Amino acid sequence: MSDEKVTNWAGNIVFGAHRLHRPTSVEQIQELVAAGRPVKVLGSGHSFNRMADTTGDLISLADLPRIFEVGPYHNSVRIDGGMRYGELASRLDAEGLALHNMASLPHISVAGAIATATHGSGEHNGNLATAVSAIELIRGDGKLVTLRRDLDGDAFLGAVVGLGALGVVVSLTLDVAPAFELRQYVYDDLPRAELERDLPGILGDGYSVSLFTNWTGPDVNMAWLKRRDPMPAGDWHGARRADAARHPVPGMPAQNSTDQSGDPGPWHTRLPHFRMEFTPSSGEELQSEYHVPRDRALDAIDAVDAIGDVVSPVLQICELRTIGADDLWLSPNYQRETFALHFTWIADTDIVLPVVARLEQALAPLDARPHWGKVFTTSPDTIHAQYDRFTDFVSLTREFDPNRIFRNPWLDALLD
Repeated sequence: MSDEKVTNWAGNIVFGAHRLHRPTSVEQIQELVAAGRPVKVLGSGHSFNRMADTTGDLISLADLPRIFEVGPYHNSVRIDGGMRYGELASRLDAEGLALHNMASLPHISVAGAIATATHGSGEHNGNLATAVSAIELIRGDGKLVTLRRDLDGDAFLGAVVGLGALGVVVSLTLDVAPAFELRQYVYDDLPRAELERDLPGILGDGYSVSLFTNWTGPDVNMAWLKRRDPMPAGDWHGARRADAARHPVPGMPAQNSTDQSGDPGPWHTRLPHFRMEFTPSSGEELQSEYHVPRDRALDAIDAVDAIGDVVSPVLQICELRTIGADDLWLSPNYQRETFALHFTWIADTDIVLPVVARLEQALAPLDARPHWGKVFTTSPDTIHAQYDRFTDFVSLTREFDPNRIFRNPWLDALLD
């Protein structure tokens, strides 16, 4: 236990916890929860709002004993709640196994990413939470419960993307598949006319496709394609093959980016945008993201383009991606194929927040759902209306946490 002040990864949030605990067993966590003081779990700190804040006890799961148990049919793996994707991916690959996708940064915690429905890209790839087949958590009364996809129906679908409101996740069982190889290609200056002509074809031309733009003009700065098959020589949709490695943010050094040579390599060395051996200590940025129906993708691009003069002065880069639909109650991809717009802002909250509000106004006609772990100003009433099972989720929080042990002002504003 320590009294140190803790910040999130970006440094824009200083957590108000009185104590930071680093338990080394599930039993120690159960004791902390059963004591009845407010408790929140801190993953890798890669959220940009106060969803993990508390004035009570903050718990890090990083010191839990590692669990890595491959299932008997080699189609699942059980891991502990403190593991990060970089370690998980390396250990899976050594077993000849793979996850279906990864986020751009491999250093984030698995449990934290799943609780917020964090994602990669790919029109047929669900967000990272869709890989969960079982979740083991400590409820507000200190009891350990397990929910399974094949046995627990609605309770499971409500709990996976749980926002930290239902309990402390101490283990997860994930779907895995045989390991595979991917190639990564980067192209510069994708013309806007090509988006108008064939945006679905562009977004679907790979296992994972990301478009990067700074909204200073009509064209897209870069396209990153992660593919099983090699690309033919020459231009792609009017974009030129990059003549050197690129960083997602123009002008930043590219040595920490994953291989873009087009050579095949293990899945976990291509799916993220950043190398696992690169360990970021902090991020000089803020982030927001909005999910709209995929068939409204061009409308979303038009909406942001119309306020490009407002967005671009405080923007480092915007990434455009696709995510498959799912049935997880609080997933932004709940029952709709998704087009996501991710904004990496400068690290100045006072300047960025008014732009975020203006952006949300522009995207409102498209039913834009914000990413739970990012900066947003969308009202709770609007969010409630966006999720058919939101009221059911609130009821689930009352069942799992009747004494509001895991609540904080951020959750109170959202759920009450």
